[in-house]
Amino acid sequence: MKKGALPKQFTIALFLFTFSPIAFSVDSLCYGQNISDGQKLTSSEGTFELGFFSRGSSAIRFVGIWFGVSTDVVIWVANRDQPLSSTFGTLIVDNNGSFALYDASEKITWQPTGIKNGSYATKLQLQDSGNLILKDLSSNTVIWQSFDYPTNTLLPGMRVGKNLKIGFETYLSSWKSGTDPSTGNYLYKMDTEGAPEIITWDRDQIKYRSGMWNGLYFSGQPSMVTYNDMFTFLFVWDQSEVSYRYEVKENNTLSRLVMNEDGVMQRLVWVETHQTWSEFWLAPQGECDNYAKCGPFSLCQPDGMTTCSCLRGFEPAAFTEWHMRNTSGGCQRKIPLGCTANSDGFYPLKGVKLPDSHNATVNANISAKECRVRCLMNCSCLAYSSSDITRRVSGCVMWNTALVDIKYLNGGLDILQVKVFKSELGASSKKQLMIIVKTISSVVSVLLLCFIGYLLWRKKRYSKQDSTKNSLAQNDSIKDAELPAFDMDTILQATDNFSITNIVGQGGFGIVYKGKLPCGQEIAVKRLSGNSSQGLNEFMNEVMLVVKLQHRNLVRLLGCCIQNNERMLIYEFLTNKSLDFFIFDAEKRTTLSWRTRLEIVIGIARGLLYLHHDSRFNIIHRDLKAANVLLDEYMNPKISDFGIARLFKGDQVVISTETVIGTRGYMSPEYITEGKFSVKSDVYSFGVLLLEIMSGKRNQGNQNLVTDAWKLWEEQSILKLLDKAADSTVFATELSRCVHVGLLCVQGSPDDRPSMSSVFMMLSSDNLVLPAPKKPFTWRSIGGFPPEHHLCESDIISVDQLTITGIEDR
Repeated sequence: MKKGALPKQFTIALFLFTFSPIAFSVDSLCYGQNISDGQKLTSSEGTFELGFFSRGSSAIRFVGIWFGVSTDVVIWVANRDQPLSSTFGTLIVDNNGSFALYDASEKITWQPTGIKNGSYATKLQLQDSGNLILKDLSSNTVIWQSFDYPTNTLLPGMRVGKNLKIGFETYLSSWKSGTDPSTGNYLYKMDTEGAPEIITWDRDQIKYRSGMWNGLYFSGQPSMVTYNDMFTFLFVWDQSEVSYRYEVKENNTLSRLVMNEDGVMQRLVWVETHQTWSEFWLAPQGECDNYAKCGPFSLCQPDGMTTCSCLRGFEPAAFTEWHMRNTSGGCQRKIPLGCTANSDGFYPLKGVKLPDSHNATVNANISAKECRVRCLMNCSCLAYSSSDITRRVSGCVMWNTALVDIKYLNGGLDILQVKVFKSELGASSKKQLMIIVKTISSVVSVLLLCFIGYLLWRKKRYSKQDSTKNSLAQNDSIKDAELPAFDMDTILQATDNFSITNIVGQGGFGIVYKGKLPCGQEIAVKRLSGNSSQGLNEFMNEVMLVVKLQHRNLVRLLGCCIQNNERMLIYEFLTNKSLDFFIFDAEKRTTLSWRTRLEIVIGIARGLLYLHHDSRFNIIHRDLKAANVLLDEYMNPKISDFGIARLFKGDQVVISTETVIGTRGYMSPEYITEGKFSVKSDVYSFGVLLLEIMSGKRNQGNQNLVTDAWKLWEEQSILKLLDKAADSTVFATELSRCVHVGLLCVQGSPDDRPSMSSVFMMLSSDNLVLPAPKKPFTWRSIGGFPPEHHLCESDIISVDQLTITGIEDR
């Protein structure tokens, strides 16, 4: 038999399968079996298929694997660089323990690498993970798998990385073009030198870096944490292996990470309702993702006034023309390092993608403090950082070569400590320490005197024992919360003795006054009503929660005042009052352009996302409404009023209560009817608020805005929902998207509503394909809005915009 020819028994098998009229649809081939062009293997659940395909008008044929629901998306190609010239190809499992692809002339055109020939029997099987495996039937072990030899796609469970013991690498390589799956110019590959990171190569040039793994995400991709509710990202770094992979949290989710023919990485998820792929993330994007865009010792800022700037202690290098955007020369040090502990210091560069770590030195077993000392004592060390941000003092990475490819990131958590001559840091460390000590001493002395004076004044004015005990208990709680205390005289002076002319708001809690402190700072004083039995609980709840929260879309609590029966919260004063002051006023809402409304919606979503996922405590607000969203001078929204907010644990999904507390029109149906609330209750409130901002109408009484929006959605007349006061520059697609998100948020079942992380992505991305909303639950179907008999009737306040409160077990 001539070299490469088919064995006789395989020729017979080929004849039988080629002319068999029966479709071939099993998931495996045993030794001696084959499939020819026109036949395919199908995984057990039908998720993936393997067969022959062509692209474009070309007649050449390839063997590949594709999705069952999306047959145009090929995720692996066997013979990408050895195509067949006709449709007479055959894939055969042979008697030598391997398998191969034969052409019409019975010659082998492709066979897998890494398989030792032998006489053992094997089975080739396509799994529902998309992995094609070859098993030794005698030992039932996998001797080869396609996951070890990927082409341009990374599926859940696949790895990119390197086996350090044998040197075997797994990486992605792009197609040559959209119609040619042969090996292209780009590689997506793990760099295992120094601190591991993934590099996109354009031939032998670096195109993009992911940044090193910091224990939570790749330092250049902080958005990875946004997708934690969908994916689990896994990184292995030990003596035998360095690798990265991801898994989906829901088994029925189809996802892929693909390197396209232009070297761009895309994370895509299959949206069943739209029968299409939705893009969640891509890189590189923007000029700051181009490797070493600004040269060494410089910072690339995507949203800065200038894209490139030098690090502190550095200046543009000679012959670099920054104004001509020729920044490849980078920056150079202004003052040479002294190479002593007394002459050098560190400047913290926060929220950045850490520099190229190919030549960095890594020690995972020392603390950040020891890392600092080692870098300071090593003259060649230029910067250091922690190798694991999930623990505060864990690991050390030191850079001894030029710092290259540093990028500022919105939301980044990494801190690069750059070594500079101490004069570049301003005051010396010793002087700074003395200033800090003196400042702290002064503040403590003043506070101590104020506290002593307050105790004397309080003892003189209040004589009732029960009142004294009550105030002391509350002060202990305030002290535990580390909240500054204002004395009554200061508040009286600031508000002109609570003048009626300074009232800026009123609700079930009490009255809000505008005031001005002696230093000139404007404040808002929220004064608890003396006859409110629920107010004390709300007051303490708000103190204990809000004092720990810091976010640009949450109102800032400055302090409090507790003196006997008086309880007050002091907030920053926001000049534009609350959102309802604008959107429900016929004249004032004309000042809200479409763009302003959209920014307000996104800002509120960002604040809720922080409460639900990113703050020190996970918090359910429970009373999100237009009246509880304040606006600063630039119309930036800030969520306020945490009186009935609740903490929840990470593993706590639903909380039950016997008393319903909230505001009509914003409360979710499961909360009113069953007393059950969760983060999805806030999502429902957000959806109602979004629709109100778009329309300028309240969701109350006979005006059921949710029902009206759904009706317009079904009629495909959603533009009619837009407030006529909004400007005419609105894009129909943006409005439709906002209403679409709003309707997803107000779906009847909390399981159908998206999380706030998903909501934020939907609002922020024009390319994300949204699922179709289900018909929302409405109160009209049961004869009221909402049915009062479901609430604690004695506690209901008749005004729709006031909070419905009750005494609740906490």
